[in-house]
Parts: sequence; structure tokens; C-alpha cells
Amino acid sequence: MSLDHAADRIPATGNPFDALLAEVMAHADRFGHRQHIHLTWLAVRRYGTDTATAMISDGIRRTARYAGAPQKYNATVSRAWVELVGHHIASGDEADFDAFAKRHPALLDKRLLAHHYRPSTLATAEARSGWVEPDLKPLPGAVIVIPGD
Repeated sequence: MSLDHAADRIPATGNPFDALLAEVMAHADRFGHRQHIHLTWLAVRRYGTDTATAMISDGIRRTARYAGAPQKYNATVSRAWVELVGHHIASGDEADFDAFAKRHPALLDKRLLAHHYRPSTLATAEARSGWVEPDLKPLPGAVIVIPGD
């Protein structure tokens, strides 16, 4: 089963992630990148970036496991997308996802993280299981800590 279709087969559990996923999937026939960004947008707007990071990460991990593809989950990728969406939410006031997507079309490009990470970095066990800082360019809004300062 692909991840595209696994999302609509997960039973509702009363879990906030599941409720948000059902809301997104009510208007979609597959769980592609746009739906992932929509789900993240809903989570950040309703729960804040910190809570959304844990919620989205846990939910995507569970969805990948349910689809029989746990190896597709990447903790760094999940968190980076939540941080990117959170940053852009903070810079605007769109109450509607379509308006948000229109204002920030770069978020709909699933290759956006390639501006911040080398593919080899995202492929590491460390990135798959935990947070790895960007190695090309910081994420927008990131606080840069210089060792020794």
C-alpha cells in the first residue's frame, strides 16, 4: 500500500492528527505533498509550531508504518516542513489554506528542502531518526548559534 492511499484507510481514533488528516482528505483523493502541507498548516494554526512538530511527526511515522513503509519516515524532513510552514504562517494572516498556498507557492514544491539540505544529509540514520540542522542554508527564522559566542 502506498503512503498516498494509506492516509485515508487509518481508522479515526480521536487523535487530533487523525481529525486533521480526515479534514484534509475530505477534499482530496490522495495524500500528496499539497495535502501534507495543508495538514501541517492546520496543525500549526490550531496547536502552534512546537505541538504541531510532535503531532505531525508522530502521525506521519504512524501512517508510514501502517502503509508498510516505516523506512519512508524521516524525522528531520517532518520537522523541517513544520518549521517552514510555521515560519510562513507567522508572516501572514491567511485564514484559508488556498490563500496561504497562493501566497507561499514555494511550500508546494517538495524539492524546497534541497535548498537547505544535501540529499546525503537527509539520507543519514541521524536525520531519519532525529533532528539534523540544515547543512546548506538555515531555515528561515532559525536562530543561528555560533560556537564560542
